[in-house]
Amino acid sequence: MVDFKKLFAGFSSLKAGIVGDVMLDTYMWGKVDRISPEAPVPVVALQHKEYRIGGAGNVALNCRSLGAKATVLSVTGDDADAVILKDLFESKGIDTSYMMAGSGRITTNKMRIISRSQQMMRLDAEVTRDLDAAEETLFLQKVASYLQQEKPDVIILEDYNKGVLTEKIIRQVISWCREKGIIVAVDPKRRNFFAYTGVDIFKPNLKEVKEALNYTAEGADEKTLHAIHTELSRLLHHTISFITLSEKGVFYQQGNEGHIIPSHIRNIADVSGAGDTVIAVASLVYAATRDVHLMAGTANIAGGLVCEEVGTAAIDKEKLFYECESLLG
Repeated sequence: MVDFKKLFAGFSSLKAGIVGDVMLDTYMWGKVDRISPEAPVPVVALQHKEYRIGGAGNVALNCRSLGAKATVLSVTGDDADAVILKDLFESKGIDTSYMMAGSGRITTNKMRIISRSQQMMRLDAEVTRDLDAAEETLFLQKVASYLQQEKPDVIILEDYNKGVLTEKIIRQVISWCREKGIIVAVDPKRRNFFAYTGVDIFKPNLKEVKEALNYTAEGADEKTLHAIHTELSRLLHHTISFITLSEKGVFYQQGNEGHIIPSHIRNIADVSGAGDTVIAVASLVYAATRDVHLMAGTANIAGGLVCEEVGTAAIDKEKLFYECESLLG
C-alpha cells in the first residue's frame, strides 16, 4: 500500500526546473445588460480584473503548490506584463533567477473577458517566432547555470509553441540532463513534436499524438494506444508514454506494461490548465517514486480536480492528498 503521507511530505525535498513558454493570464470580469449601438456586440461593464500565472508558469505554480522548489526558465518581453508576471511568480515562492527578457519580444498575455461565468472574448498579445541564435545562446547559458548550481531532480519542458523551446534548445537541454541523470518530462506541441528524443516522460494529449503520427483510427482503446506507444518509441526512444484522454482519463505505457486509467466523476467547470497540472504532478510523483502506475493514477486525479475550478488554477495539495487516499489507497 502506498504511504501517501510520506509521498506528499517528500515533495518538499524535490527541485523542479520548468523550461518553456510562460504567459500572463488576465481575467476581466463584468456585467452585460445591453448591446452596443455601434455594432451588434454585447457591452461588458468591467467590474474586476485579475492576473494569473499561465503557460509553463502554471506548471511551476503546480509544482510549488505541492511543496517542491520550482524554478522557471523562460524568455519574456522587456515590458510591464513581464514585471507583473515576475511579481506573481515571486509572490508564490517560484524562483525567477534564471528568466531573461528579450528586447525583440513581448510577454504573452491572454486576456479573457468574462460575464456570468461565460467567456465572451479572448485577446492574445504575443510573439511566436523562435528565439534567434543570440537569444538561444544566452538562454542556454541560463539553463546550464541552473543545472550546475541547483542540481534539480526533474526538468519539465513545457511547450506552447511561443518560440522559447527551439529544436536546438530542446536537444541540448535533454543531452545535459541525460549526462547528469536528471529526469526529463515533456508536454509537447506539434511544431517540435519529434525533437524530444530520449526523454523519460512524454505527455501529449490524444489529439496531438494522433495528428503528429497521422493516425486516422477512431477511438482510444488500449490496443490503439499500445500501437501509438510503439510508434512513438520507434521515433523518440523515450521511456514512458503518458497520454491524456480528456474525459476518458489517461493512458500510460512503459516497456510492455500499459493501461488506461479511467477518469473519476467530476463537476467540470473549466478544462484550461488541466494539462499543466497533470505534467507537474506526474513529474514529481515519478521523481519521488519511479512508480509509473502511481504517477499516472495521481496525475489523473489531479487533472480532474482542477477542472472543477474556473480558469487556470493550481492543484490544492491537501485536497489531492485526501482524494488519493480515498481513490488509490
